[in-house]
Amino acid sequence: MMVRVKNMRNLGPVTARMLAEIDIVSGDDLRNLGSVEAYHRLKFRFGRHVTILALYAMEATLCDCDWRNLDPDIKAFLRQQVGAGQVLGTAIRTPR
Repeated sequence: MMVRVKNMRNLGPVTARMLAEIDIVSGDDLRNLGSVEAYHRLKFRFGRHVTILALYAMEATLCDCDWRNLDPDIKAFLRQQVGAGQVLGTAIRTPR
């Protein structure tokens, strides 16, 4: 049975609409593409209207957990994968 993105945990109506605009309408679509690639496509299409929280929500959806409960190491890995230099307005400090 195909689960529609709009019915998936962690993904609100705005994110579901944005995902639909980039042809991600089911859980299988998201799973096949992966949260990182879906995030890149959302950022390309919607720019600054997409935050790192969308990435966390998509990854948590695929892991079937609440996005706030994602392990900090997973969040750090996701930020690294998308090249996120800022999270919620706070610069990430990298060693020189």
